[in-house]
Amino acid sequence: MEYVQLNNGIKMPMLGYGVYQVTKNECERCVTDALSVGYRLIDTAQSYFNEEEVGAAITKSGIPREEIFLTTKVWVEHYGYEECKKSVYTSLEKLKTDYLDLILLHQPFSDYYGAYRALEELYNEGVLRAIGVSNFYPDRLVDIASFANIVPMVNQVETHVLNQQKVAKEYMDKYGVQCEAWAPFGEGRGGLFENETFINIGKKYGKTSAQVMLRWNIQRGVVVLPKSTHRERMIQNIDVFDFTLSDEDMTAIAALDTATSSFFSHYDPAMVEWFVKMVKERKKNNRSEKEKKNW
Repeated sequence: MEYVQLNNGIKMPMLGYGVYQVTKNECERCVTDALSVGYRLIDTAQSYFNEEEVGAAITKSGIPREEIFLTTKVWVEHYGYEECKKSVYTSLEKLKTDYLDLILLHQPFSDYYGAYRALEELYNEGVLRAIGVSNFYPDRLVDIASFANIVPMVNQVETHVLNQQKVAKEYMDKYGVQCEAWAPFGEGRGGLFENETFINIGKKYGKTSAQVMLRWNIQRGVVVLPKSTHRERMIQNIDVFDFTLSDEDMTAIAALDTATSSFFSHYDPAMVEWFVKMVKERKKNNRSEKEKKNW
């Protein structure tokens, strides 16, 4: 495993296991498999609804807690100082731990400044070893890096060969924020796994297209979070530290950049409205559940 040192001095693995879209039924088994084959960075989120399963797998693994770099994310409905702080303690309880190695604000909407102030306070108290953001485009990142008391340590954004985030990474590097990639395979959209560029490069090193894509990001200094529910693919995905792509290979892959999201844009007003609607619906559903319990 290779590591990166965050701007506060702590070490973070360059490759981890992400549990986005891993169901509650599968999650404990998947995290158990990931830990057993060598993963030590585990990434979850409040909005994935599987923190309890992640916590169970880590607890049952027998691996010392200090050897695992555990990340979760605060969802938008918990933004604002008081709600964010409360939600962090709820996540700690679900994850069966008394501290987090990293916690991120999941989206750049609503009162993220109030939420970030809560994270800063918990960081200073030692509850959080590192704090950061997710999906913060360059304008929002420069904003919070400039006016918050603590510069974010990490910004987790969609980063893969078709959306390489070159400008975003320039600003992250400028402000000392570590770039972390969600969807490092772009979920295979655009026929990435069958792309001749990756197949041909992979043949040179005896590696798969997926391994080439991961290695390319790692050599750019980007932390990657591949996801698979299959143990054999987990093993393949972590087996990317025994080869180095040549400058020629790196350049060929860089030429594939479309500088366009394969999913959605946070600059799109319609997408922001979608998030707002989702948050309102979830708050309404949560209130309904509480009323049922009280009744």
